[in-house]
Amino acid sequence: MPPDQQGGPVRAAGERVEALIDELGALADPVARARAEELVRALLDLYGAGLERVMDIVVEDEATEVLRRLAGDELVSGLLVLHDLHPLGTEDRVRAALDAVRPALGLHEGGVELLGVDEAGVVRLRLSGNCHGCGSSQATVSAAIEKAVLRAAPEVSRLEVDGVADTSSPLLQIRRRPPGPCPVPEEAAP
Repeated sequence: MPPDQQGGPVRAAGERVEALIDELGALADPVARARAEELVRALLDLYGAGLERVMDIVVEDEATEVLRRLAGDELVSGLLVLHDLHPLGTEDRVRAALDAVRPALGLHEGGVELLGVDEAGVVRLRLSGNCHGCGSSQATVSAAIEKAVLRAAPEVSRLEVDGVADTSSPLLQIRRRPPGPCPVPEEAAP
C-alpha cells in the first residue's frame, strides 16, 4: 500500500527520513556521518521545542477546541506523537480509531476488541461477531482497521489480530524523541 494511503504525510516523511538516515549510515567518513546525524537531531530538537511551546500556550489559554483540532489533524497529530507531546496516549488513540471505523465496517453485531498495546508498539486486537471466520471479510476488516489505527497512531510497529493469520508486513515505526540532550557520538567529538 502506498505511504499516502497507509499512514498519510507523516508516514511518507518518516519513510523518506529513514532512507536518508540509511544513506548517511553508508558514508565512509565517520566524522561527516556523525555531524550529519547530529544536524538531524538538532533540527528535530528545535522543531520539538517549538511544538512543545505551542502546546503549552494552547493548554495555558485553555483552548480546548484548538487542542482537539491540533490532536485530530493527521499531520500535526503525527508530529505531536513524534515529539511525545500528543495529549492522548497510544492506547486511547487506537481505541478512538476503532470506535470510528466500527460503523463503516458494519461491526454493529460483532466487533473488534482492543486487547492491549505493548511497549514495543504492538497492538493486539480480537475480531468477533459477523466478520469472524470468513477469510475475505477478515482481510477487508483487518485492512480497514490497520489503516485507521496507523492514521491515529503512526508509532504502532505491528498489529496482531487474534485468530487471523499474520499476512502483514512490518510497519514503519515512528519513534518518540529520546529524553534529555542528544549525545554526540565519540567519533564526532573534536
